Amino acid sequence: MYKLIAFDGDDTLWHNEPLFRQAHVELREMLSHYVAADEVDDRLYQAELENLSIYGYGVTGFTLSMIETAIELSNRTISAEDIHKLAEIGKSMLRAPTRIIDGAEAVLKRYAKDPKCKVVLITKGDLIAQQLKIDRSGFEDLFDGIEIVSEKDPLTYRNIFGRYGVEPEDAVMIGNSMKSDILPVLACGGAAIHIPYEITWVHEMVDQTEIDNEKVITAETIADVPGIIEKLEQQRTAGSMEHV
Repeated sequence: MYKLIAFDGDDTLWHNEPLFRQAHVELREMLSHYVAADEVDDRLYQAELENLSIYGYGVTGFTLSMIETAIELSNRTISAEDIHKLAEIGKSMLRAPTRIIDGAEAVLKRYAKDPKCKVVLITKGDLIAQQLKIDRSGFEDLFDGIEIVSEKDPLTYRNIFGRYGVEPEDAVMIGNSMKSDILPVLACGGAAIHIPYEITWVHEMVDQTEIDNEKVITAETIADVPGIIEKLEQQRTAGSMEHV
């Protein structure tokens, strides 16, 4: 049996990307009399990439990137009122209620009751913003541990698994991002279950040629996760018996 079951937060347990998409739409509308929408999209994405190493992932960096984009594309003529509106959009994103994805609570409660495994949240982004979402979710008591990280790569996962006294092969990660939740875990020897979300930030998209489809297990919804984990455990047991 897996000794550690880890879950991503944003767009796996609760909805997140729609907030960013709505803010993006509002930025487009604000700048529509300066430039075309595709130019707003391109410049905002570049600003986000440039700012990742400074602000990290999350609402704060996104809001500052929107402000930078507005200043640049307006040739520094954007009004103070509009800059204030963008700041308020960012604050409203932070204040937004945590909307739970259907089925997430039942799956978490199923594993939270199991003394044979640890249940850990591994989520990426602003420390304060992520903690607010966790608090509002009501899920905090269902986790044996909560890990809020600045990046998700194989070393990050190895270190987290090690802190819980678990080898990567005894851990399974569930998430919506192929780039952040799935491929790094597979790379360090763990198992992973991909639950695609209806919207994916372009930075989280990966070249399909990078994916070994035989190793990637996809669930249609989070409610399918327990059945997939059972099958994975059966396969692990069968593999161990073959080597006896």
